[in-house]
Amino acid sequence: MTPNRCWLALGAVCAGLAVGPIRADEPAPRPIRIVCLDVHGTGTAGVAPKNLLRCLGEAAEFSFRTAGPAEFRGPVLGECDVVVCPGGSGSGQSKLLGDEGRRSIQEFVRRGGGYVGICAGAYLATAHYPWSLAILDAEVRDTRHWARGTGSVVLELSPAGRRLLGTDDATIDCYYGQGPLLAPGNRNDLPDYERLATYGTEIAKNGAPGGVMVGTTAIAAGTFGRGRVICFSPHPEKTAGLEDFIRRGTRWAAGRGDPPDPPPARTATP
Repeated sequence: MTPNRCWLALGAVCAGLAVGPIRADEPAPRPIRIVCLDVHGTGTAGVAPKNLLRCLGEAAEFSFRTAGPAEFRGPVLGECDVVVCPGGSGSGQSKLLGDEGRRSIQEFVRRGGGYVGICAGAYLATAHYPWSLAILDAEVRDTRHWARGTGSVVLELSPAGRRLLGTDDATIDCYYGQGPLLAPGNRNDLPDYERLATYGTEIAKNGAPGGVMVGTTAIAAGTFGRGRVICFSPHPEKTAGLEDFIRRGTRWAAGRGDPPDPPPARTATP
């Protein structure tokens, strides 16, 4: 699929799902229904769901609940707008979901649902690993040094990223916790993603080489079937002042936001 066709499709999806201004005589739209994967099956006891509950569960526009991996093999996504896969272990999440749980998420997004992946959830969304969901046309760079360390990094936001995430800042500081270094996967069966932010600085501890992380994608948005996918390699939900990035990204994934700009056309190779 060519980039222009991909992003024409994205525009059509967004046009069909976007919510316009609300007139005074119209009721407010119903809350965006979110199901967050909790691999421990302990409700809000898990650290990752707690951080997301703070970002999403305390706002009236969202209805937030958690679900254990086994529930994704049942009807949990039947009355849901967005599934959130948080930090932790991408391969661990995949293993616990199993083939049936992964297919359930894929079909949910394909039919028009939203997906928000954060750190491990971004690994899970890629098309890189045999255990990935393959709902985002992304590969992961330098997988050998995935445990490259944690700390604050600088993100460089694209114009589309600033618009979607609601900031005028071209650069921001954000907490990084060994999320994937994303790059275009160049698969013909998946639409190209849009870079909303890239890494402007890097962390290269534990034997990781320098010069690899800078310039890789930190936040990506794309489509899969009729649905929307947004992935955060770093952790805005763990960074004071950036919690709204998660709210705006979730709103966009639910179809209540404008699409980002289309990516530049791929250069033809001989």
